[in-house]
Amino acid sequence: MDLFYQFQACSHPNPNLGIAFDSSTCFRVPNGATRSPDPSWIKCERWEALSPEQKRKFPPLCPDFVGELREAKLSRRESPTDSIRETREKMQEYRENGVCLGWLIDPQTRSGKIYRIDREIEILESPVTLSGENVWSGFVLELGPVIGNN
Repeated sequence: MDLFYQFQACSHPNPNLGIAFDSSTCFRVPNGATRSPDPSWIKCERWEALSPEQKRKFPPLCPDFVGELREAKLSRRESPTDSIRETREKMQEYRENGVCLGWLIDPQTRSGKIYRIDREIEILESPVTLSGENVWSGFVLELGPVIGNN
């Protein structure tokens, strides 16, 4: 069960709360960059405030909640530190552009980093679950299937 599947499975029975998106959805965040989080989630009222045209193209907003999964496989030219550094930079950019909650999940180290607005990054070693907290109340991600610990 991958990361997006769990986002979608929790979002589907609660369509009035928000909408889950997979990595094929590209958002134009406030700094002008286009970003495609692995999964993301947007509160319904923010999504519904967009015009149909804005929804069809690159939605001009930063999601409320994003997840990024560090790639387990690296190219021959990529070092493990490059991969995690780039992903951390992306998570910081999401936070600077208004994401309320972000998770960086690293299957290699079995760790998770939680990014929140106006708070220090929280590092969790070998977490079993992650919570949507007050951003997506009721959502709990089971990490075993995501990091390969079925």
